[in-house]
Amino acid sequence: MAQTLIQKIDYGWRLLATAISFTSFGIGGVMLWLLVFPLLAIWPGSRAEKAGRGQYTVHLSFYMFIGLMHRLGVMSYEVIGLEKLNRPRQLIVANHPTLVDVVFLISRIKQANCIVKASLWHNPAMRGPILNAGYISNADSETMVNDCAAWLQNGGTMIIFPEGTRSVPGRPYRFQRGAAAIALQADSIITPVTLTCKPSTLTKTQAWYQIPQRRFHLQMIVGEDVELQPFRELQPRSIAVRRLTQYLQDYFTQQRERHERDGN
Repeated sequence: MAQTLIQKIDYGWRLLATAISFTSFGIGGVMLWLLVFPLLAIWPGSRAEKAGRGQYTVHLSFYMFIGLMHRLGVMSYEVIGLEKLNRPRQLIVANHPTLVDVVFLISRIKQANCIVKASLWHNPAMRGPILNAGYISNADSETMVNDCAAWLQNGGTMIIFPEGTRSVPGRPYRFQRGAAAIALQADSIITPVTLTCKPSTLTKTQAWYQIPQRRFHLQMIVGEDVELQPFRELQPRSIAVRRLTQYLQDYFTQQRERHERDGN
């Protein structure tokens, strides 16, 4: 009886804490747009320098957001291999099991560009970070690939989710070819990052208030760089892009199977 009451109190608190967290995220995004980013915009510097300052600002705000969720008891987390990140010309590719994946990744990477859905440019909580951090729209695929490759070639870092959207639990991965096309065009470093969330929450099929029976644990494992030379040698480029996409899809499928088999 007492144990059941404690569980109910814990669940109720985490539900409230989740609401507080996402409300804070929305308010924080609007405040950054109205108060912080206008100041950064008038600070002298090139377009790339301004984007870098914007990205670092987003990094700090996301770092605080993850810290808030952790302190409120909504989540715990573990990072393995962080020292392999934060390198110039690095394309970070990751699976996408939960809503907070991009937030968590950016909270650990000081300056990173990423691809955002065109619809998010009209979201008040996201418009400020998107515009001032120089994030790249997916509205036109050819322009997107060229802009991402140019960013990497100029020494920047990028985060890409090859699925293009959150995973659907129980379904196989279906990677798009954009990440492979960008990596080969930019001749960049490509580093896989595997994200796991247990219990599963904030998936594509779950609303924010459908929280699990206990706080979720997010684990991030940074893998070894992918050797691109065998793919660069393939001709035509379309074949190389297809083979690299399949390689990445197989890699993340194997990582998910290992995670499920080990129960970690």
